[in-house]
Formats: sequence, C-alpha cells, structure tokens
Amino acid sequence: MPDELTVTLLGTGTSTGVPVIGCDCEVCQSDDPRDTRTRCACYIDAGDVTLLVDTGPDFRAQMLREDLRRIDAVLYTHHHFDHIAGLDDLRPFFFWNRRPMPCYGHPLTVETLAEKYDYVFGTDPYPGAADLSLCSVEDTFRVPTRQPALPRGMSPDDLPRGDEVVAVDPILLYHGDMPVYGYRVGDFAYLTDVNEIPSASLEKLEDLDTLVLDALRPNPHPTHFSFDQAVDVARRIGARQTYFIHMTHNVLHAEQEARLPENIHLGYDGLQIQVNNRSD
Repeated sequence: MPDELTVTLLGTGTSTGVPVIGCDCEVCQSDDPRDTRTRCACYIDAGDVTLLVDTGPDFRAQMLREDLRRIDAVLYTHHHFDHIAGLDDLRPFFFWNRRPMPCYGHPLTVETLAEKYDYVFGTDPYPGAADLSLCSVEDTFRVPTRQPALPRGMSPDDLPRGDEVVAVDPILLYHGDMPVYGYRVGDFAYLTDVNEIPSASLEKLEDLDTLVLDALRPNPHPTHFSFDQAVDVARRIGARQTYFIHMTHNVLHAEQEARLPENIHLGYDGLQIQVNNRSD
C-alpha cells in the first residue's frame, strides 16, 4: 500500500442529481458550483493501481471532467440504478488496454448485475461489450494492476502483468433492509447509501485518516443517514477528516458547511483528497 492515496469525489449527489429537473429552489438555482451534484462515484489513485467505486449514470461525464484515463477495477457498493447505470461506459477503457477488468461486490450485487447485464456477463456476450468479470467478495481481497496494457492482437498470455496489487476491505452496511458494501483502502473508507453500520463493521473502520460518509439531508430518511445521524457516526468512527456525500437539493453547501463540527465537511463534485496511510 502506498504512503498516500489520492481520492477524487466524482459525484456527491443523490439519485436525482442536483439541480433536480424542473426545480426552482434555492439550491437548484444556486451559482455555487459546489451545489451542482452528479450521482455518487469515487476514484481512488493508489499509484500502481487505480480503483473506481460505482458507475452511475453520470460516469462518462465525470471521467471526462476529471481527465481520468485508467481503471484497474470497479468496486460496486450495490445495484441501484444511480450506482450502476453507466456500466456500458467502461467500454473505452478497453480501446487501449485489452486486459479484463474485475468488478467486485456483495454476492447480491453480483447476482443482480449478472441478471441486468446478461449481454456483458452472460455466456454469449455482445461482441462490443466491455471485458468485465464479476467477483463476489466477502472478506479482504487484493486488486491487481491491469498494466502494462496489451497491444492490439495480443492475448493476455503473451505479456506478463505487473505484480502491483492493492488490498481492499469490503465493509458490510445496510441501506434499509438491503445489504450493501462500503470499502476501506488503506486508511480511507467510502460509505455511501447507508443507514445502519453493524458493530463488526465499525471495528473495521478504526484508525482511519479519511472517511467519506452518506449524509442525505437534515431531515430523517428511512434508508440514508440524516446530517445529525452522520455527525454522530463520524464522531464515533473518529477519522482525522470526514466528508459527507449523497446529498439532496435540501442542502445548500455554504450554509450547511458552516454548521458542521471541526474536521467534518461537505464533499463536492471534483474534490480531491490526499489520504495519509498511517496503518501498517
């Protein structure tokens, strides 16, 4: 694991995105760019290995906006539309690198992706589909690099892959009654779409440098943390710094940011975070 990770919050909005179509509220009409929120996704640059968390419907635009050109693997949190709908936009990442790309997730997520995207993951995939492989995980797993890229016409057996790997810990969470995953990479953890964290999962979140956490809005919600709940969880976990994501158009960035405790902030689209890995 490198001494430092660079994390980019690709999107920080809820399932509708912000601004919401047809809405004239203060947030949707705001000229503060931090109040424009595409659907949630995250990019983790661990040096020799790069990880993407979720491929929502805004994935293509997010990658172009940030000029990101490498993905070694995708970590799926769950199978809701706003976290998977951009899966087809992984295709260009095979134009210059033909190595297969693993997609990791909870067994339920993997099962659902296989059903929804039979033309990608089925026995007779569409010829132009991305070369993705589904990996059901329950414990710590190691993600390999896809480098060096394979020249056109070569098979994966013709060129050895690099030895670089990054360890990832799936963190079991609940989004209502649905089991979903957060992920820990080094001293960074990303927890979206959650309203319950089991005690065993909290133990896996000790000694964090940076936490990214679901905080939907000030008012309670049945399947997401509210701001008060998220603050309580952030204090309990005790990361050096915490950023809230998955926010609705009930959240005016400047106003809500000013109300948060020290070391807890609102995330925003395009925010880059340097994560110091302190753990062995």
